[in-house]
Amino acid sequence: MTYIKKEKTIEKAGLWMKSRPLLVRLDMELTERCNNNCIHCCINLPAEDSETRKKELSTDEIKRILKEAVSLQCISARFTGGEPLLREDFQDLYVYARKLGLKVLIFTNATLITPALVDLFSRIPPLERIEVTVYGMKKSSYEAVTRVGGSFEAGWRGINLLLENKIPFVVKGALLPCNKDEIDDFEKWAAALPWMHELPSYSMFFDLRCRRDDYRKNELIKSLRFSPQEALKFLIRKKNEHLKKMKEFCSKFMRPCGDRLFSCGSGHGGCVDAYGYFQPCMMLRHPDTVYNLKTGSLKDALTNFFPRLREMKAANPDYLNRCAKCFLKGLCEQCPAKSWMEHGTLDTPVAYFCKIAHTQARFLGLIKEGEKAWEVKNWRERIEDFTKEKAVVS
Repeated sequence: MTYIKKEKTIEKAGLWMKSRPLLVRLDMELTERCNNNCIHCCINLPAEDSETRKKELSTDEIKRILKEAVSLQCISARFTGGEPLLREDFQDLYVYARKLGLKVLIFTNATLITPALVDLFSRIPPLERIEVTVYGMKKSSYEAVTRVGGSFEAGWRGINLLLENKIPFVVKGALLPCNKDEIDDFEKWAAALPWMHELPSYSMFFDLRCRRDDYRKNELIKSLRFSPQEALKFLIRKKNEHLKKMKEFCSKFMRPCGDRLFSCGSGHGGCVDAYGYFQPCMMLRHPDTVYNLKTGSLKDALTNFFPRLREMKAANPDYLNRCAKCFLKGLCEQCPAKSWMEHGTLDTPVAYFCKIAHTQARFLGLIKEGEKAWEVKNWRERIEDFTKEKAVVS
């Protein structure tokens, strides 16, 4: 076996000449454990949780899944968590994935980046830019998020190791009360990174616990979310750029989706969780929507299980009377995963995301004050008028 050494080698090799493969990219959640304890995190478990560790997929099981993914013409694997670098076999799994010819994208907090790892990434490049989440520009703000002493120094030490060794990476942020005043400093620093060609992405509409396992943590997460007005203020801080993106987005994606629950890309790819269950997307862990890879295969999930899942219809009257008729569906984050995390169902509207979408739509002039988007009949004309409008919305 040989490593792929250049970008886009697989695509140029003509593997997609006849038809698009079943699986283009596979998300691999190597662990739910994390060495940080972030206040907003929807999944993290303690790094030292030995019982959880015992339940995680073995090295050989992960390798088997990666090998099957490649047989389905997958070209990229995303290693995520928790903190994927916590796995003692991380280097072994990384090298194996690269030997298979996979590009590897790593989501990390960078606190566990070591000289040995950057040497490995230098010798065998991942071919995808590593994604590092930065929680603050100051020790006080950073560790108010992570709740782990020493994490600020460890995170920035890892980032500097990547920089010094010219390992390509990009950064993203979590917008929280303790670090929101540092946005300008963060973006100024990020803009100087050689691989950052646009503004960092941010989390601010934080997901609740994916396993629905911690009521108190959910209440904390809710308290950290931006209000609809705060979110709008942040999104339009670069108004002209935002409007340009919104016009393009609305022209392509904004429309009612009817009673179909899955109007997104869920189920066309998927995420393997730390215990061997294949999910249609990274966040959806409803027991009726996951496939056990210990007794089945990626191919069976993608050709039989997920297609049936994507045909599921909403049954909740509230959803059918609102979400199914709402043309802001593309702007709204309402989806089966959000419904699962918020309510334990697949088709219950999430009021928070509805308010966020309506606040943005009023700013864009798509709906008027007091209007509900699901009641608008001439939504096509409104979208057309908005996308053609040249003047800046005030």
